[in-house]
Amino acid sequence: MENVRDPRQHINEEPRDDLMDTAVGFGVMFGFMFVVFTAAVVVKFIIS
Repeated sequence: MENVRDPRQHINEEPRDDLMDTAVGFGVMFGFMFVVFTAAVVVKFIIS
């Protein structure tokens, strides 16, 4: 491999599904934000 910047010389060892990666990332972030929102609502009700 003399030209390390030539993409034709690099084998894609792990093919990625970008749409599925994006969907999973969105789902995980949505779940995390939902948990944070729920915790904030519960804390607000406990305080008031």
